[in-house]
Amino acid sequence: MGHVKISIVGTGHVGLTTAACMAHIGHEVLGVDDDAEKIAQIARGEAPFHEPGLSELVREGLDTGRLRVSPSTAEAAAHAEVVFVCVGTPTLPSGEADLDQVERVGRVVAANLAGYAVVVEKSTVPVETGVWLRGIMDQERNGNAEFDVASNPEFLREGQAVRDALEPDRIVVGADSERALERLREVYRPILDSTGCPFVATDLATAELIKHSSNAFLAAKISFINQVAEVCERTGADVEAVAHAMGLDGRIGPSFLRAGIGYGGECFPKDVRAYRFKAEQLGVDFGILREIENVNATRVEAFVEKIRSVLGGLSGRKIALWGLSFKPETDDLRNAPAVEVARRLLDEGASVSAHDPAAMPAAKLLLPDVALAGAPNDAARGADCVVICTEWSEYAAADLERLRGQMAQPVVVDGRNLFRPDDMAAAGFTYASVGRRTVRPAGAEGSG
Repeated sequence: MGHVKISIVGTGHVGLTTAACMAHIGHEVLGVDDDAEKIAQIARGEAPFHEPGLSELVREGLDTGRLRVSPSTAEAAAHAEVVFVCVGTPTLPSGEADLDQVERVGRVVAANLAGYAVVVEKSTVPVETGVWLRGIMDQERNGNAEFDVASNPEFLREGQAVRDALEPDRIVVGADSERALERLREVYRPILDSTGCPFVATDLATAELIKHSSNAFLAAKISFINQVAEVCERTGADVEAVAHAMGLDGRIGPSFLRAGIGYGGECFPKDVRAYRFKAEQLGVDFGILREIENVNATRVEAFVEKIRSVLGGLSGRKIALWGLSFKPETDDLRNAPAVEVARRLLDEGASVSAHDPAAMPAAKLLLPDVALAGAPNDAARGADCVVICTEWSEYAAADLERLRGQMAQPVVVDGRNLFRPDDMAAAGFTYASVGRRTVRPAGAEGSG
């Protein structure tokens, strides 16, 4: 079959990364979004968000002609042999996934298909969505349209999405038709040939469950190690050593055993809630998911209490936040713990300055009362405390002697455990981190 005509509806993190990477491996790709401003930006070769390597791939696709963009979902249907649905599935107040955008896309695509196409759920959706979507599309199908609905969950990490798309751990495809499975195998053939990664072919429902189950399990590991960190703080144990030894067990593994201030972003909070809602709808009491959420919800308050305790109060203090995005190498502030930390500090009478290598433009709108600084040390100048909320590599490489000289008080509260406590004490800092003992400069009262 060679190159495949692919339409991708929705040009957010998943959609645009998928579009650029599909063009890169040789397919003919049309990216569609009803946001005209975003489409114009992409047409200029610019990604509307920070993702390393993505703008370069977008420009490559535009230059070769393998990537085009359009505001028309109807055009996407007419163009495609495969339609990837990459629109948002936000959480309703009940916890249920809001599938309105998926439904709208399905209706337009079904009415405008010419011949056979595979319509692929790329957005994260609850199990049984594919069957529901097929029913919706059957209502709108024009006389010439033939289609199968498939699930091809994405496993893209923000900040590493391009690499994850081109060098995946596995490719999961679920469909109830061999024709659909074979077409999607052809789509991914260049990646399968170059990487040798597993191609996991399942039925539709199983593929939908794989995505939600994967994200829920990763969230569980984060919440688990954060609870372990609390036990460590009360006993003098070191959570880093605990996590390291745990991770050496091949049944557990080291990934996502980094104690910190909780998970954020769009995916984990949304997916854990939606999975729990769907399970309850099916009569399954998935109580573990409730506890994952409960533990994560306590992390910001525990972290603010740590700052409060180290400083002896927050009112009138000047505090510098290093990192605002929910993780490094992204400008995404959705559900970012740092945003809530900043708001809590402001509410308690602190003045807050902040720096982030990528998220400053978005932070101007979201945190208007926070002073944004052009460099980490500018944020820290005159501060009573530096609070590390995101593990950007440039923070780990900070010149500690220079930092200490610029601060009003040499105090660092580290929510991501970037430094070793003994090193910070030797550098003259009072240093509090997560799941490890708080240290003070050598010779200071209460040191050790």
